[in-house]
Amino acid sequence: MFKIKVNDTFSYDIEQDKAQYRVNGQEIKLDIHKIDRNRISILHNNKSYSAEVVELNKEEKTCLIKVNGNNYSLVINDQFDELLHRLGMDKLAGSKISEQKAPMPGLVLNVCVSVGDEVKKGDNLLVLEAMKMENIIKSPADLRVKSLKVKPGDKVEKNQVLISFE
Repeated sequence: MFKIKVNDTFSYDIEQDKAQYRVNGQEIKLDIHKIDRNRISILHNNKSYSAEVVELNKEEKTCLIKVNGNNYSLVINDQFDELLHRLGMDKLAGSKISEQKAPMPGLVLNVCVSVGDEVKKGDNLLVLEAMKMENIIKSPADLRVKSLKVKPGDKVEKNQVLISFE
């Protein structure tokens, strides 16, 4: 499933299952033919559309397309983007990270870093047990550990600060 915002004005929920498409819950019939890497031809309700990807920014998940000579700016979110948004984790990449918070309540089993350690994105920070599962909390970016707010054996609540970064 994709949520697509067109020209910061119109929003569409798009679902695709093999050759079938649903837009905002309604099935639509499309005949799509790929012309080359950036261009496709679409037949919908006996009307022909020529679409071309003009610009694509995979990191920001935006693109500029041209359909029958008209430009459209798209912002595309998939089901994972929507999940991150619902969890409040969609703004992490765009801001300076100063602390790691607990994503869920649990018990700290192990702290893998010390004050002053340089950590790389993806390095293990600590192990949090929640609902009888061990969850490894990883570094969200390249950072330096400023202070540890927890130690093994501590019980933590959701959004409690675990580690501060410089």
